[in-house]
Amino acid sequence: MRTFCSVHTHSILCDGKNTLAEMAAAAFDAGAASFGASGHSHTPIPHDAGNVLPPDPAAYRAEVLRLREVYRGRMDVLLGVEQDSCADGPVPDWADYWIGSVHNLPGPGGAYCAVDWDVSRFQAAVEALSPGDVLGLAERYYDAVAETARQKPTILGHIDLVTKFNEGGRFFDEAAPRYRAAALAALRAADPAATLLEVNTGAMSRGWRTSPYPALFLLKAWRDMGGRIILTADAHSAETIVYGYGQAAELAEAAGFDRAAVLTAGGIVEQPL
Repeated sequence: MRTFCSVHTHSILCDGKNTLAEMAAAAFDAGAASFGASGHSHTPIPHDAGNVLPPDPAAYRAEVLRLREVYRGRMDVLLGVEQDSCADGPVPDWADYWIGSVHNLPGPGGAYCAVDWDVSRFQAAVEALSPGDVLGLAERYYDAVAETARQKPTILGHIDLVTKFNEGGRFFDEAAPRYRAAALAALRAADPAATLLEVNTGAMSRGWRTSPYPALFLLKAWRDMGGRIILTADAHSAETIVYGYGQAAELAEAAGFDRAAVLTAGGIVEQPL
């Protein structure tokens, strides 16, 4: 019985390495109940060019719908989008679901500062937005996450992405009261009745982290709020379509969860971890 899904995925139509057909095939071969395409929404950000969907993603939509027919009766295929907080359009009405994520923050002079791309751009974001104060950047990041959470996305994406390059406390102390207060405030802006929190292994598969997002203290707080979780790989290649799901499940269990949501064509179904 297929009891999990892979619905945070990216293809060559944004910043992934494989075609949508190859990603769907990998999900099917892995035993997923459903595959969801979640291409990055278009943004006006220069460094996003070539890594996001075009303003008119007609080809993306058509290919996902074609794959839906290919796998009909065998695996659900869902048409989604990862809606960036700096997107230059609203959440599309054609999306079966959407992932709300923050990757960039507005900077001075109309520029944008990346918290996600690489270490050098992260450091540049600190200097542009909160010189000498990494926790100040984290607070600005979580303000943006809170705004996204209030829009009630289907899935709240990698809520503590600001820690991507912070393995071993490289830039700041993740136990600092100031940091945790900002992160918890963003989490509490989410509606547990409307939004799933993802346990995301994407930074693990790309070598940036040794554990999934989010931190255990956030997962425990979400559990206390009555929230539900979903396991995602944030897969940018076919080979990582369900990367680290075992470790993600262990983290969720440590926070007190015994079930995870599976997105299907018929809605959300919860399955044991």
